[in-house]
Order: sequence, then C-alpha cells, then structure tokens
Amino acid sequence: MFSGANLPRVGTYNINVVLSAIQASDGTSRVEIAQQTGLTAQTVSVIVRRLIEQGIVEESGSRPSGAGKPRKALRINPAAAYAVGIHFDPLNVSIVVMDMNGQALARSHQEIPPGVDPEALIAEAARTALSLLSDLGIPRDRVLGVGAACPGPIDQAQGQVSSPRRRDRWSEVPIKRLLERHIGLAVTIDNDANAAAIGERWSGHGRNVSDFAFLYMGTGIGAGLFLSNHIYRGVSLNAGEFGHTVVEPNGPPCYCGNRGCLEAMCSPAAIVKEVHAELALGRASKLALMYEEGPALVDHRAICLAAAGYDPVALQVVNRVAEYLAGCAVTIANALDLELLIIGGRSITHVAEIYRAKMSEFLRSRPLARRSHIVRVAISDMADDGAALGAASLVLHAAYAPDTAHLTRV
Repeated sequence: MFSGANLPRVGTYNINVVLSAIQASDGTSRVEIAQQTGLTAQTVSVIVRRLIEQGIVEESGSRPSGAGKPRKALRINPAAAYAVGIHFDPLNVSIVVMDMNGQALARSHQEIPPGVDPEALIAEAARTALSLLSDLGIPRDRVLGVGAACPGPIDQAQGQVSSPRRRDRWSEVPIKRLLERHIGLAVTIDNDANAAAIGERWSGHGRNVSDFAFLYMGTGIGAGLFLSNHIYRGVSLNAGEFGHTVVEPNGPPCYCGNRGCLEAMCSPAAIVKEVHAELALGRASKLALMYEEGPALVDHRAICLAAAGYDPVALQVVNRVAEYLAGCAVTIANALDLELLIIGGRSITHVAEIYRAKMSEFLRSRPLARRSHIVRVAISDMADDGAALGAASLVLHAAYAPDTAHLTRV
C-alpha cells in the first residue's frame, strides 16, 4: 500500500532536487534548473535563495542566455561541508577527507598487519581521520559525518559485516558503533561496491546517468547498482553480489558455498594461484626468475604489470579473467538494461584497459537488446581510492540526494 506525503517532506525533496541539478552541472542557471526539474521558476528561486543563504550554493560567473542578459551561474560551494570516507579492506585501510564537490583533500593508506585486533584498527583509523581533519583546519561542525565501506554482505541493522572475506576475526564486529565511539561523528556503513557506485554518482562517470552499474573488483567482486536514479540495495540491502554468479559449475569451491563463482575464478587470489601453477610447469615467462627466487614475489600486482607488458603467461590468465568478467557484464546488461557499466577497484590497476576492451566487445555483440542500444563501459577515475571516496560520498548522498522513499517514509 502507498503512503501519502506531507508538505514538509515534499519541500525537502524539492530542495534536494534543485541541489542535485546544481551539483551535477558545471555551473547552471535558475532557468535551466526549472526546465530540467519541472519546478516553477518561483519555487526554484525560493530554494536557490535559501541554499545561498545557507552557504551551500554560490553564484559564480554567468551562463549565456541567447540574446538576453547572461544568467548568473550557480555552483556548489565546495567548502560548505565535508565528509570522511574510510575503506576497511582485508589488506589495508584507506581514508580520505572530501569536500562537497567530491574532491579528496587528504588521503591516508595503511596496511593491515596480520592478526590485528579489529577494534585497535578501527581506533587507529579514527585517530588518523581526526588528524587529517586537524591538518586541514576543518572544524568538527563542518563535517557531515563519516562513511565506512567494507566488503559485503553488510548487516545494516547492526552496522557490521555479516560474512567477511578472509577476515574471520571481523565477523560480527560492530564497526559502525565502534567507529562512532572513537571518532565522535555519525557513521554511515555500506558495502564497498555500493559506496564506489555512489562515489561515481556524486562526482564521477555516473553524475548524469539514470541507470548504471559499478562492477567493483577489489579483494572480491561485487556491483553497486543505480536504477532510475536511485541506488538499489534490495530487501536485505545487499543487492549486487554478482561475484557469486556461477560461471564454472565444476570450478573451485567458493567460501559462499557454491563452486566456480566469478569471484572464485577471477579474484586476485585466483589469478595468483593460476599463474603460480603455470610457472611451476616451467612455462616461459618474464616472471619465471622471480618465481624461482620466491613464489610470494609473484603477487597480483607483479602479474598485472607483466600482463600489461605482454608477458605470455600473465596475459593468458588475465585474458581468461577478462572473458569471465565480460560474460558477467552481459548478464548484468540483460538483467537490468543499463546505459553504462563502470569498472574499478584496486585489482584492476594496470589491466583495466584489457578488461574494458573485452567487456565492450561482448556488450556490442551479446546482450539481447544490443540493437536498441549498446551499454558503454568506463574505467573509474577514482583508482585505488574508489571505495574510500565512495564511502565519503555515502554521507553527502544521504544528506543531499533526492530520495523518493523519503516522501513515504513513516
């Protein structure tokens, strides 16, 4: 059953619609906002005046208006508010401080020592974040909050990872509550794929795209989905686990309980295992000498660098991974009828173009709706910081993005 909306909620929604139009543009006018949103010119003027008074929007430069007087250009004031993003990855913690335009003002990367106590790590991340804010001279009252991104699935009610990858000690650790205690700011938690997608929506390739997916490839593989201009999370808020699509029914076991999942076949650990097996057979490769010196030296980064340099063993394995990922991209396109697929995450460094090219090839020739439109593939510009930047964007998105669910929320 549908619920009605009261006027205060409609007012808040309209404010965020106007703010979203300004944020997504490189300078826009009141007239253009009214044309884009369907709001009356008077309503837009009232909202813009309020946003300027609050310091969230500023008039900067002008916009051409045909033969008439140039219109004042409206832009987000980047110093209006700030957000902190923290990405807890199985191997490292990344922290960023972001302004309202989605620009990272400071960054920190810390490797996670083996066997580290989760609360000690959370406390250290909080201290680092507060130090970054202090170094930038940003007062607490200008920080909207902290976004925390982790590999999913996430138990949103408890603010914790419910089934962590490779981190048994992190099972059911109340990350949200502990981080709030140590940092003294409100914390929003989500999986890293959703966070990365929201980051792209706020300041990346997805700014003006209504339907897109971000295929996030880190330690594992997942997807963040924007459908009809809204992040789609599903019933338990854990939609997008495409990494557990079975691509080889008789493939290696996956921790999720299936065999031959995309993640089991294409994760960094799977790539390293396959390359090591090839090198153990004596295959000719630039990596052979390194492998003889110590197999641990032939890690995922070394393999991706070798593949980018056309090493036969590394390139063969990476090309196989690209085929599996491209097949998954077709599944996503057929299921969701998207406009754009964005790929990103730490594990695509050095091989992103190989993956993009193969996905583009498959998406041109295999989706059912290919004669109607071709799904574009873009490589995220956020590089290794994608999930941390996305985590900060969680805070900005929650505060300022239009949300139709807000109109009917009890």
